[in-house]
Amino acid sequence: MTQPAHSFEIHPSAPVLEADKRASLHLMVTPHLSDNLHRQVGVVGLKRYNRTGKLVGTALTVRTRPGDNLFIYKAMTLLKKGHVLVVDAGGELSNACVGEIMKKYLQQQGCAGLIVDGAIRDVAAFEQDSFPCYARGNVHRGPYKDGPGAVNVPVSIGGQVISPGDVIVADEDGIVAFPPALADELIRAGNAHAEKEARIMDEISTGSVEQSWLQSVLNAKGL
Repeated sequence: MTQPAHSFEIHPSAPVLEADKRASLHLMVTPHLSDNLHRQVGVVGLKRYNRTGKLVGTALTVRTRPGDNLFIYKAMTLLKKGHVLVVDAGGELSNACVGEIMKKYLQQQGCAGLIVDGAIRDVAAFEQDSFPCYARGNVHRGPYKDGPGAVNVPVSIGGQVISPGDVIVADEDGIVAFPPALADELIRAGNAHAEKEARIMDEISTGSVEQSWLQSVLNAKGL
């Protein structure tokens, strides 16, 4: 089916994040990143379908008509190793946009993971694999392939705007996204956060009722 000129928008994919930064972020949990992003950003409302595996990569975005995957197909041809396919399907669950066949192709191309604000299907294939997949829900009904859509444009996923090239980090706690220019700062802040929490855990292990981390908060609030 020929698409009218006004019905689509396709832009080049952003370069992927450097390998050393991806490796550092693989060691970092999303709460530490979220806490250093003022606890106000991050995707909410999506379910993690893979039972193991960590997602770190660079957003390749798709905006599609709910229940339609024509432009997801196009986006898959633009993937480079390290990209995360981020799909804004309007949060609609009537028809699945992605299933097992597409998952296998994404894996073969080195895709870092999949995020769909919409539905997937072939749930068992995702649950039995470590390929990262987050979606709003699942349904047996398959997709249409008519468009319209857009590739590598800003999209809205679970309450957060994600732009092409944004860094995506996701684990069992959820999904965090941020511009690549913040990566170095967040890696430093996240490491410092982890060290602070390790000291708190050590203090708790002493068994003391009086805890500096606890009392400092209460003192600050006059309690």
